[in-house]
Amino acid sequence: MYKYDSYDQAMVDARVAEFRDQVRRRLDGSLAEEQFRPLRLMNGLYLQLHAYMLRVAVPYGTLNSAQMTMLGDIADKYDRGYGHFTTRQNIQYNWIKLEEAPDILADLAKVEMHAIQTSGNCIRNTTSDQYAGAIADEVVDPRPYAELIRQWSTFHPEFSFLPRKFKMAVIASDTDRAAMRLHDIGIQIVRNDAGELGAAFYVGGGMGRTPMIAPCINAFVPIDQMITYSEACLRVYNRHGRRDNKYKARIKILVHELGKDEYTRQVEAEFAHLLTQNIEPPLAELERIKAQFADPPFEIALDETVDRSDPDFAVWLDNNVQVHKAPGYAIVTISLKPVGGIPGDASADQIRLMARLAKRYSFDELRVTHAQNIVLPHVRKADLHAVWQQLDEAGLGTPNLDKIGDIIACPGLDYCSLANARSIPVAQKISERFAGREQEIGELKLKISGCINACGHHHAGHIGILGVDRKGVENYQLLLGGSEGADTSLGTITGPGFNEEGIVDAVEKATSVYLANRQDGERFLDTYRRIGMAPFKDAIYAKDAV
Repeated sequence: MYKYDSYDQAMVDARVAEFRDQVRRRLDGSLAEEQFRPLRLMNGLYLQLHAYMLRVAVPYGTLNSAQMTMLGDIADKYDRGYGHFTTRQNIQYNWIKLEEAPDILADLAKVEMHAIQTSGNCIRNTTSDQYAGAIADEVVDPRPYAELIRQWSTFHPEFSFLPRKFKMAVIASDTDRAAMRLHDIGIQIVRNDAGELGAAFYVGGGMGRTPMIAPCINAFVPIDQMITYSEACLRVYNRHGRRDNKYKARIKILVHELGKDEYTRQVEAEFAHLLTQNIEPPLAELERIKAQFADPPFEIALDETVDRSDPDFAVWLDNNVQVHKAPGYAIVTISLKPVGGIPGDASADQIRLMARLAKRYSFDELRVTHAQNIVLPHVRKADLHAVWQQLDEAGLGTPNLDKIGDIIACPGLDYCSLANARSIPVAQKISERFAGREQEIGELKLKISGCINACGHHHAGHIGILGVDRKGVENYQLLLGGSEGADTSLGTITGPGFNEEGIVDAVEKATSVYLANRQDGERFLDTYRRIGMAPFKDAIYAKDAV
């Protein structure tokens, strides 16, 4: 994985010192909150319902055991003993004291981490495939290209105050594991018929108030022009994006209003101009970065067999372990979704345990997933049982990857000042309702947001839930048919909303329709697409029939 050079470290250290002075001035009254707000947001510090929240960047979701250990230590020292892993592959701490925030940033800097640009109207943390560098179906490891984007976008003077926040994702597989087409810019690394490497650009996706799926505006940009093309996309947006209405300020609105063809025309014109300016980073820099993502020293001729005699271990194998590109190895997903738990939360002790497991069993590497889980990307098959035993003892062995209990949920009204409804209690009740039935139901991705901002990706859930405010009362809308993969689609609202208990019942009714109608091998999404909304809607609202 990438290691800081002297420039990276100097930039992060300087930002810590700068923010320490800004906090000092806020505490002594020299800075008013309206002056301090944009400064703290550029350092990932939010003021939520009960306390400050700090969002820490985990670039493209990759980190090592020292970094993971520090995250656990920060949870103990500065928070209430836990952290919350997010859909941007970051981690949040929800109980931060303002006067201690600079000390947290200083501790993060010791392990090459920061909270820069995890908020604000700038280019946020670039996400990627959590299996990058370990899965066989990728063209190349996409993380070097995500790292190049990180370096280009950090403190970019032209893009530090965009019309609205800006999110990018980079993948290199036709199997989209990063919700790439639901980003402001999604990039897929591809090869053309001549075997040349390039980037397909999808621009104008996003969720929130107005969900849209990004169209492909250029199917092949030579890889040595990827940053220049990204700059062209951003320049057109920065030039024309709405700054008078935050609800129409995202690039998806611009692409929609201009139309894909006109937006593309302007990008291509800007791109042609930028090619004359020689702004692309030198290839030597990309090669320097790529060298740091070389494969670890995999052993050869390893035993491929795994003893499945323990039935609980066998269920976990079938659910949470994926095929690795190297013979004798496997990819392990650690579920942060125990039955009745808070999706994405991990205690300080659990975080440190995962760090120790990574150091011992996974070449000192971990990944945060956009589904709020953790991955050990390179585990020998011979070590799988030992890893599972330690995870299971720590409450991290739930075998539910991509099942109905593997819920994505935002913090909701329990923490967030923007939320209209609570997400966490709904997730807990659904998890408890379906405990023990996940293997019967099969793949079913359920996502919950506590407001229209869609931090819980409800639009992209096979089943999605949106919490809204109905005259001061929490109300939950049910959506069906969303997907964030290669078959990206947006969910459709079933009809009138429900209270907290009613939404759990509605999910169960929808699941019963699926089980009654599914054909061999069908997921919930497949059955829904085949039979349509009507049977689900009839069952969900049957009690209202006269």
